[in-house]
Parts: sequence; C-alpha cells; structure tokens
Amino acid sequence: MAQQAYMTETDNGGSGPELPASRLRRLWHRVSRGWRGDRRIWRRGLFLAACAGLLALVMLAHAQIPNAIGNLGSLVETFLPWLGLIIPVLLVLALVRKSATALIATVLPAAVWLNLFGGLLTDKNATGGDLTVATHNVNADNPDPSRTARDVAASGADVLALEELKASQVPVYESALAPTYKYHSVVGTVGLWSKHPLSDVRAVDIRLGWKRAMRATVTAPAGRVAVYVAHLPSVRVKLEAGFTARQRDKSADALGEAIAGERLPNVVLLGDLNGTMNDRALNAVTSQMRSTQGAAGSGFGFSWPASFPMARIDQILVKGAEPEASWTLPPTASDHLPIAARVKITPQTD
Repeated sequence: MAQQAYMTETDNGGSGPELPASRLRRLWHRVSRGWRGDRRIWRRGLFLAACAGLLALVMLAHAQIPNAIGNLGSLVETFLPWLGLIIPVLLVLALVRKSATALIATVLPAAVWLNLFGGLLTDKNATGGDLTVATHNVNADNPDPSRTARDVAASGADVLALEELKASQVPVYESALAPTYKYHSVVGTVGLWSKHPLSDVRAVDIRLGWKRAMRATVTAPAGRVAVYVAHLPSVRVKLEAGFTARQRDKSADALGEAIAGERLPNVVLLGDLNGTMNDRALNAVTSQMRSTQGAAGSGFGFSWPASFPMARIDQILVKGAEPEASWTLPPTASDHLPIAARVKITPQTD
C-alpha cells in the first residue's frame, strides 16, 4: 500500500513511480492553465509592478537619496543588500495575483541587485599573501576578555587590532596575548598586537576629543606596512532624529585625511568604522582604499550584531597592498564578530 502512494497513471494506462520533474511539470501546467485566456493578466498587479520599479530605482540611485533629513541616504546604504529580500515577496505576490505585468517588472530589481551584489556571492579567496591581519571590537562590557583574546589569537593573525578596550581590562588582554604577540601598543581605547616589530606609533586625531585611532609601522619580512586602527563614533537610529551619524561622519573625514597623507606605499586600515562600504559618509576613507572582503572574500561578511549579523561595519581596508583572502572569524563574547584577511605586500623601491 505504501508503494501505491508514489504511483501515478502513465499515458498508456500503466503505473510507475512519479518523478519530481513530473510533479513539477504537472504543477506548472495547472498554474499555466489558470492564466491561459485570461485577458486581465496584463492589467492586474499594476501596483506591484510600480513597487518593483520603485525598489529598482532605490537600489540603482541610492547615492542620490538625500542625507538632509535624518541621514536617510546613509541609513538605506547601510542595509542596502537586505532590500533584495523584497524581490521574492514581489514575485510570490505577482504569481498569486496572476499578473504578467508584475511578474516581468520583478526582473528589474532582481537585475539591479545582482549587478550590485552578485560579485559577493562567489568565493574569491586565494591561497597567497605575506601578512595575515585581523580586527575585533571586543566590547567594553565583554564578560570574558581573556577568552576573547585567546580566541582571536587562535586565528593565526600576524597583526591583530582590538577596539573598545576598557582601561581596566587592558592588562587582561596584554597578559592573554603576550604568548602570541611579542610587540604591542595601546592608544586610548584601541590597540595593536604584532608578531613583527612596531615603530612610529602615534595617535591619529579623528576630532573626537579622546583617543580612538592610532597608526603604527609594522616591519614584516616582506616589507614595511603602515597600519591604522580606528573606532569611529557609533550611530543611532531614532524615530525623532533618524540616522544620527554627524560625529561619525566628521571622524571619517579626519581619518581619510590622515590616510591620504601617509607616506608608506602599503597601508592597512583595521577597525570598527560603524558604517558599510556602501555608506557615502565614509567616502573620505573608502574612495582611496579597497575592502578585502569585496576584493577577495566570500559572501557579504556581515560582522554585526554577532547574534544575527546584518551589516559589515567592521572593516579591513588596504591601499597599495593586494587582498588575497578575507573571512569572518567565529564569535567571541563580544557583540561583534572578528574578521581577518591575508594581504600581499607591494615591494618597496627604497
């Protein structure tokens, strides 16, 4: 009896097992029969078609959305990839409404989304690289800083940047990382640990009034690298004020100026920028640097919040150096995920 549940009549009156392809074909014929001869399929769903067109326009012209009111443009750009989730909803609604117009219109936002983010769906990781770097916002309220330090050290990074270091917890991180990293320096709430010598360590003024950015020269076997560590101010989404990011934007401009004045050809920026690569407010930085995730990663590499990552606000950006691989590390006790990358250092002429 159980076998009969999977039998279907064949054209010659016999029976045999029904293949999945056959079931799909029968379902398609059933749906298409309901559409045949329906002269309204082109007149129905005009509202859905308009929504699809609007969605495509928002994604295509996101840079033109003004920031004058609540930094709306930056807010849209922060979560821009997630707009793609609306596309299958429109597709299903178009099928339910039996609207050929809406169905065809849905192709437009799908094409725009794939043009923007399709390249991130492939694995671009390579095996080369001279230097492995990592960065992690450890969270000032981290309940287990010692374990967090050991977890990120286990990544094998040659250079490790930490942000949101609480003064009382700095000795804990120093003790836990000492067996792996011979050299380190802490400036304000950011720190840099390295297996290679550090020199020319100094704070970077990002116009905050306190120290949340630093710069150091790492003398690696393949050459010297200017490494910047930064934690830009946080942003908030408020009903009465929108996306409040003015201080973050000013600090991004200051950081961009500092990097633009860097004299070493190989530059790496590690840190929590509280913004994505799509956010125009970070143009002072992103216009002159490449994202290792975008150039050599796999997937979107979302890093925050750790419990359900929705945006990559933690960044590894390079100038001069060539990205070879980029990835997200396993979660720690922080509310951010750590991220890492391998880069190839460009030979220096001097």
